[in-house]
Amino acid sequence: MYAVIKTGGKQYKVAKDDELVVEKLDVDEGKKVDFDVLFLDDGKSPVFDAATLAKAKVTGEVVEQFKGEKQLVFKFKRRKGYKRLRGHRQNLTKVRITHITKPTAKAAAKTTEKPKAKPATKPATKPAAKSTTKPAAKPKAKPATKAAPKATAKPKAKAAAKETA
Repeated sequence: MYAVIKTGGKQYKVAKDDELVVEKLDVDEGKKVDFDVLFLDDGKSPVFDAATLAKAKVTGEVVEQFKGEKQLVFKFKRRKGYKRLRGHRQNLTKVRITHITKPTAKAAAKTTEKPKAKPATKPATKPAAKSTTKPAAKPKAKPATKAAPKATAKPKAKAAAKETA
């Protein structure tokens, strides 16, 4: 059996006795912690219904709190003599999955059972039918016509030369 849980904005696929490293949880070492279940599969039938998964539980035990490896952040701008080197170590938590609880069949049946519908009573008179005609469409604008080309003016020097000749 395995489950998909969500913690720290990430999703993890876990099974019983798995150890995983997650972002820091505010829980002391040796204490129990419950996780949000997103998916559950026992090998026979997968469960992904939100109402049923709300009753499922994945429980883990905090093994240790520690800091991860240093991540280097290097900033550099060429030809300016600008270099900055900073480091960051993320706080992490190691968790051992101790128990995966699948909701019982009775609990699942109660959540999937639909409420009984009341028998519909017929109204004494039918309401007036609504008008289904569409309003008249606006006429489309005519495409713009091209303006007549401008009369080309003859160069003055050529026109004066022709007059004198």
